[in-house]
Amino acid sequence: MPEHPTGLFGRRKGKKLRERQAELLRTALPGATFDASRPILDAAALFPERPAALWLEIGFGSGEHLAAEASRHPDFGYIGCEAFLNGVAKALTLIEESQLRNVRLYEGDARAVIEALPSSALDGVYLLYPDPWPKRRQRKRRFLSDEMLGRLARVMRPGAELRFATDIDDNAGWTLTRVLRSADFTWTARNAEDWRSPWEGWSGTRYETKALLVGRRAVYLTFRRN
Repeated sequence: MPEHPTGLFGRRKGKKLRERQAELLRTALPGATFDASRPILDAAALFPERPAALWLEIGFGSGEHLAAEASRHPDFGYIGCEAFLNGVAKALTLIEESQLRNVRLYEGDARAVIEALPSSALDGVYLLYPDPWPKRRQRKRRFLSDEMLGRLARVMRPGAELRFATDIDDNAGWTLTRVLRSADFTWTARNAEDWRSPWEGWSGTRYETKALLVGRRAVYLTFRRN
């Protein structure tokens, strides 16, 4: 199967949007999104007020974690990337309900945002429960490749954290292998509890809740930019 030209696979849209969701895509998304087709010279300028720190969430799903973090840290700025249109619509609903001004959304491939951001722009990155692509021939589709780690290193400041969660053991091991051989990142875990326990203030995701209900255990890996 040839590579998708954008690096994305699978559906871009699911079931029919609710009337309110469709309305928010028309009226609210233009003010909450930004252009990633050209270099972003000043990432903080994407927000009405310059944030004290800037985080990127890659593949935010329905936006529940993104909105929770933005509510908890109103002085931080959050950029959320999601290729699934229904997820963007749900995130817009949460943003409107909480009147969040510190969130910017990008509907599409996060690679475009990472390419457009200036060097050392980010204080942190979340990649939570990405598609594990379980078949051997599909593994090249996994997001945290050696090449992507290099690209993320460029846009993350020294000391910034890359936070990765998965409930798939093979995906955890595959990711660890690539991070441990990278000169740009260090795994911060000192004991098993460091990767078995979620981060402070963790709000969780819908996918995580479903995984735990069927007995799958999650791991929470923190990598620091050197």
